Amino acid sequence: MSDTTNQVKKKRWHSRKRRVQKALSRDPRARLTVYRTSKHITAQIDEPETGRTIVTVSTNSKRVMGDSKATGNVEAAKKVGTAIAEAAKEKQISEVVFNRNGFLYHGRVKALAEAAREAGLKF
Repeated sequence: MSDTTNQVKKKRWHSRKRRVQKALSRDPRARLTVYRTSKHITAQIDEPETGRTIVTVSTNSKRVMGDSKATGNVEAAKKVGTAIAEAAKEKQISEVVFNRNGFLYHGRVKALAEAAREAGLKF
């Protein structure tokens, strides 16, 4: 891809990200934020008032992935979603706001969200 194509894609992503953040900034609940790359996916829960990170789970973690080699697929995202919900339960967090961070809600982002819901996290 050319440099101009990458710049346009990045601009669109930043635009979606700002729009999502503006909508979520008024909510007092904890925030479940997702970030994905081509190889990994990360989920973290933040406090809205201070911005402090409470829990972080990623496909980089051996505890989450175990012996699995593939980290950039839907199955890995499901594992991360389940792990973040379990970690939130340990911290007595049951209800969050889902921040997709400008990423489209399909594929790995959707799989992570559905796995977290199935594991008991409400959003």
